[in-house]
Amino acid sequence: MGSISETPGYDRQAELKTFDESQAGVKGLIDSGITEIPSIFHIPPHLVDARPVVGPSDGFTIPIIDLAGASGEKRKQIVEEIREASAKWGCFQVVNHGAPLRVLEGMDVAVRGFFDLDLEEKKEFFGRDTTKRYCKEVLKVGDVIILELLSEALGLNPNQLKEMGCAKGIYVVSHYYPACPQPELTQGTSLHQDNDFITVLYQDHNGGLQFLHQDHWVDVPPVQGLLSSTLEICSRQLYFRFLSTLIRLC
Repeated sequence: MGSISETPGYDRQAELKTFDESQAGVKGLIDSGITEIPSIFHIPPHLVDARPVVGPSDGFTIPIIDLAGASGEKRKQIVEEIREASAKWGCFQVVNHGAPLRVLEGMDVAVRGFFDLDLEEKKEFFGRDTTKRYCKEVLKVGDVIILELLSEALGLNPNQLKEMGCAKGIYVVSHYYPACPQPELTQGTSLHQDNDFITVLYQDHNGGLQFLHQDHWVDVPPVQGLLSSTLEICSRQLYFRFLSTLIRLC
């Protein structure tokens, strides 16, 4: 659900405080059987993004790059595909990235399992082992593969971005959006840019991910085992050769 509201006649800060202190999250609201979403999640009409939503049937498809052969004879071709996708879109998707499907899906199962726990259990538990396995595999994709290919796409040596510190630090965010009783009043995550160098995203079968491209919101259909990559700080630090990406979840 979104998090912006200008509905008059109520104390927004008090409602936010009550919601935060409950530690139940949005899942707790849904489990309680609500039929109307709280005002703190309403998006005011003047902030609704009315730009059209398009997808593959409209001729808008996020570039999909096959990383098979990235360490061999196809490397030059793959580097060129990444250069073009980064310059035109600021994002792309990758297949044959080497991260085992069982690890990606295991993370999905762990996240769902966490949010399905009773509140008291949820406060004390998280799937740490699953998260470690997921981070290990995604780091291989983002650090060892994508950053090296991005470096070459910029005309640099393969290790340049890593030597600049672009691979330092990692954090994992797991989003879970239960079915909303009033989806027309809110949004999963509103328009934003991630505050990192590169985001590697795994989307479950429900979909909802959108990228802003040519003033259109482009739907990203979920594909099993496929990873999405978006570039952020890259566009501001490397002479604007690549685009930064605005995304949202609906």
